[in-house]
Amino acid sequence: MKLKARIASAILAAAALVAAALITAPPAASAQLTEVTGFGTNPTNLRMHLYVPDGVGTRPALLVAVHYCTGSGPAFHSSTEFASLADRHKFIVVYPSATRSGSCFDVSSPQSLTHNGGSDPVGIVSMVRYVQQRYNADPERTYVTGASSGGMMTNVLIGAYPDVFKAGASFMGVPFGCFATTDGSSWNSTCANGQLIKTAQQWGDQVRAAYPGYAGPRPRMQIWHGTEDSTLRYPNFQEQIKQWTNVHGLSQTPSLTDQPRSGWTRTRYGGTGTKAPVEAISLQGVGHNLPQSGMAAMAIDFFGLSEGGTDPDPTITPTVTPPPGNCKVTYTMNTWNTGFTAAVTIANTSTAQHSSWNLAFALPAGQSVTSAWNAAISPSTGQVTARNVAYNATIAPGASVSFGFQATHGGNTGKPPAFTLNGTACTT
Repeated sequence: MKLKARIASAILAAAALVAAALITAPPAASAQLTEVTGFGTNPTNLRMHLYVPDGVGTRPALLVAVHYCTGSGPAFHSSTEFASLADRHKFIVVYPSATRSGSCFDVSSPQSLTHNGGSDPVGIVSMVRYVQQRYNADPERTYVTGASSGGMMTNVLIGAYPDVFKAGASFMGVPFGCFATTDGSSWNSTCANGQLIKTAQQWGDQVRAAYPGYAGPRPRMQIWHGTEDSTLRYPNFQEQIKQWTNVHGLSQTPSLTDQPRSGWTRTRYGGTGTKAPVEAISLQGVGHNLPQSGMAAMAIDFFGLSEGGTDPDPTITPTVTPPPGNCKVTYTMNTWNTGFTAAVTIANTSTAQHSSWNLAFALPAGQSVTSAWNAAISPSTGQVTARNVAYNATIAPGASVSFGFQATHGGNTGKPPAFTLNGTACTT
């Protein structure tokens, strides 16, 4: 009997240990991408894929992540960092999939550019409503991001549905309405080539016309674009800045200019913190291949979904200049009624030699370069970069180089607020 009692006691002890392990051990990860059907009104038969991380709260945030042409929701899920960020920060991700030829989203039809007008945006908004109802997702923390066609759709959704989305992050997009057509075509070469240039007021009016009578808050906007994008060309970067600063009633003069990484120039408008109303990141030498590593995390910061996005609500504050680097720029203008010339001198105040150089700066609104000497400057407006030519690539310690350019203006004869040499901020 004593032996039987010891065996029974051992069995009970082992069972208690197993039970304790089941209680204290973390559950195995089970989150996976799933397709949802019957989610609501869907005029163009979009497909919906949903990613719900393990451990989301009772009122989770929601991100819509929109793919590029030829892509799909599952492809965007597997090729971007949004799902891993969702795991970390516990928000839900919706991945829509376009179904028409070429797998591009409709950002050109009159229906897509009108609030509740029809086409793809209505289907995407139905996905949002489904998740808000099924998972109690927070309408005050609903965001959208996308690349290329998805970047264009991001502009469309925050323009036509400001009552649904609180912020957007557009990678390689174009302004709301830039791709508009009336002949049924889904491609607009003028816009794609960066040749559709409008005033900030005209761009802003297009957004306001999409939802007549709307008087509520407008979504914040983050804009990403590479200077060497040959598919949706770089001038679209500045046109988006013009549009969304106008929608928010802001100046096109940045409140902050800095360089979060080498070759990146970030400008913020209407505030200097992570949650500024408009933020724009220009990527020197980058083509049509965004987002790259780390960029999705910065978008999540901008939305406020991570520890890095906890800045207070933005207010207009004085311009913040990044710490000076080992260079100094002198910028002298000679203006007349419709134009000006600028003489620029770059002094190397460091102890190291520059074997090549590029000087990045933002031209004030309405200014456009028409010619340059001793440097190559591109693009002609907005965030521009001056690069050395063959005979003046080297700047020795303590030496300087000079270049100049001629430009037109529309009445604004202001100077660029900041300069960066090879990604490092200069004094002026």
